[in-house]
Amino acid sequence: MTQSGFDDKMMMTDLLNAEKQLTGVYNTFLCESATTEVMNCLAGILNDEHAIKNEIFQEMSSKGWYKTEKAEDAKLNQTKQQFAQ
Repeated sequence: MTQSGFDDKMMMTDLLNAEKQLTGVYNTFLCESATTEVMNCLAGILNDEHAIKNEIFQEMSSKGWYKTEKAEDAKLNQTKQQFAQ
C-alpha cells in the first residue's frame, strides 16, 4: 500500500480506466474531424492510446488482476449466426 492508500492493483485499475476513457474521447474527436490532417493526427494518437491500454491490460492479466475467460466455440458460433441474420 502506498502513502496515497492505493496499492499496485488499484493504481493499475485506475490507469486502465483512464485509458479506456481517453480512447473513447479520442474516438469521438476523430469522428468529428473536419480535415484529413486532423483525422490522421488523432488516429495516430488513438492508436497509441490503445497500445498503452493493451500494455496495462497485459500487465494486469499477467498478475491475475484482470481475469478473462475464453469464449466457448458454441457460444461464438451462436452469436455469429444471430448477427448474420
